[in-house]
Amino acid sequence: MKKTVLFLFAIAWCLVAQAQSDKKSQRIIEDAQDAKEAFLADDPDIAKLFSSAYGYIILPNVGKGGLGVGGASGNGVAYQGGNRVGFARMTQVTIGFQAGGQSYSEVVFFENKEAFDRFKENKIEMSAQVSAVAAASGASLNAKYVDGVMVFTRTKGGLMYEASVGGQQFKYSEN
Repeated sequence: MKKTVLFLFAIAWCLVAQAQSDKKSQRIIEDAQDAKEAFLADDPDIAKLFSSAYGYIILPNVGKGGLGVGGASGNGVAYQGGNRVGFARMTQVTIGFQAGGQSYSEVVFFENKEAFDRFKENKIEMSAQVSAVAAASGASLNAKYVDGVMVFTRTKGGLMYEASVGGQQFKYSEN
């Protein structure tokens, strides 16, 4: 009898965990769509990049903070040809003069299959040489790909003073 109750409890626990995971994934998808709309509102010309890029990821809620040593992380959605193909997780560690906290959205465009495949294989690490462009009207018109990658950020809140070095790492998982 006890084994049956434990077995049923374990099944119920797994179902609840899966439902929570599905709910979190759905929220990330909705937040990514909202972030895309905000990027488009800031710079309508960025629509050309959304339609011409081989693939892109949208990280709608990135949190960043630091005092000497800093970090950032966020979850997002990966798209290829305009269709959702998976999820992304970004982490960043920085060292240098920095103080404060900030939240922002980030979109990373991939110029071609090779760049997108590097991301999907968890081989994309961005350093200072790939600098982010602040989303603003017309910003996308002059932006260029570096090693097949182009990054835009949109500040949501907070204040961060920073003169640091570090890099972003991405992890990909399929739907």
